Amino acid sequence: MAVTNVTSFGRSGLSDWVVQRVSGVVLTVYVLVIAAYLLLTPEVDFASWKELHSGLCIRLLTVFAVLSLAAHAWIGMWGVLTDYVTVRLMGPKATFFRVFLQLGMIAVIFVYVVWTVAILWGN
Repeated sequence: MAVTNVTSFGRSGLSDWVVQRVSGVVLTVYVLVIAAYLLLTPEVDFASWKELHSGLCIRLLTVFAVLSLAAHAWIGMWGVLTDYVTVRLMGPKATFFRVFLQLGMIAVIFVYVVWTVAILWGN
């Protein structure tokens, strides 16, 4: 029972499943919006890309997509690590290794989210 609560995204596996599905839909919408922009814009250069990302809607969609990616990645990697980095499969140091990898994932995801916000709303 304690394993389910470690993700901190929900109280059950069902809520984690829902978060992954919703985040997958958000990421799909974001990819479709960006793909449509790339297909419909005759010449994409830095100025046009900057103009696209100067609008509030695309900034919010981008942040929402990155937060969705963060949630999706965390739940997915948590599942993989708790399933395959176990004492039974890897020996007595598996717990330390799994926690180390999970902390690394948290750090990377945090940096990506902060970096995205800094790029979109920085000077």
